[in-house]
Amino acid sequence: MMNLLASIIIRTYNEQQYLEDLLQEIGNQVIDDLRYEVIIVDSGSTDKTLEIAKKFNCKILHIHKSQFSFGRSLNIGCAAAKGDYLVFISGHCIPINSLWLINLLKPLMVGNVVATYGRQLGGKTTKFSENLIFAKFYPNHSQIPQKGYFCNNANAALLKSVWRLYPFNESLTGLEDMYLGKQLVKANMFIGYVAEAAIYHHHHEPSSIIKRRYEREAIALKEIMPEVQINFIDFLRYFTSAILLDTFIAIKHKKILSHFGEIFIFRLMQFWGSYCGNNEHKKLSNRMKEIYFYPNVQNETNKKITDNQQETMEKI
Repeated sequence: MMNLLASIIIRTYNEQQYLEDLLQEIGNQVIDDLRYEVIIVDSGSTDKTLEIAKKFNCKILHIHKSQFSFGRSLNIGCAAAKGDYLVFISGHCIPINSLWLINLLKPLMVGNVVATYGRQLGGKTTKFSENLIFAKFYPNHSQIPQKGYFCNNANAALLKSVWRLYPFNESLTGLEDMYLGKQLVKANMFIGYVAEAAIYHHHHEPSSIIKRRYEREAIALKEIMPEVQINFIDFLRYFTSAILLDTFIAIKHKKILSHFGEIFIFRLMQFWGSYCGNNEHKKLSNRMKEIYFYPNVQNETNKKITDNQQETMEKI
């Protein structure tokens, strides 16, 4: 392996709960001749986030909270990065083993893709239904290159040379990763899904934050996929179907008594937020709508969801 440099960019805002574990696990990575730097882009943390970052000798950059967008904060980190490879991981995600980084970067080094993203598994505080979402979109088998432009910056990597050509969209309210992915695919470049580069993604959000997250993502999705929209009937259909599916899986795994209330609230906030954010009713692409909103419809990269759900349930 050539002596190359990776820049690991972490967006933070009050991430003290998991940041130290994340940075420790980064330090435990098996990297051979690869070198890396860690860049923190902080948007005004008031807890111990910056103290922890200084403890691990991270390069710390600041963005004012009023100027924050997901794309802008990543562009700031990318512009300061010295590495040939840009690696993105959320401050509340933790690699599951010491091969995460090298596995995520290997397809970029080989050269058959320009971007990669890795598997996500729920952490101890992740909601039951969100574990099923992770199982749907992040299966246990890799696809390099994959079909389509889905990707997620909670666990991803990108050639810096490509970022220079296609910086992140700073105006979106979310899904800046998918916006970039669509640009790359349109330019005949390829994205790889690397199941072996897995992380635990910890979410422990109140219902209002869950709704807001899905609402802002739905707003962004309108710009990326203007053909996709949901009306109130769709909201009822998706919500009801998700409740039935999640309840069936919870019963199967003897977890219904402890999780039903949580399932109901999470799915309500997910689809109500999506409905509220998707307020422009344009021509509908039914297939795309079903893939992104309907809980039991699989896309081409997720044919093994049943096995993946089984694996996920064993960890809840």
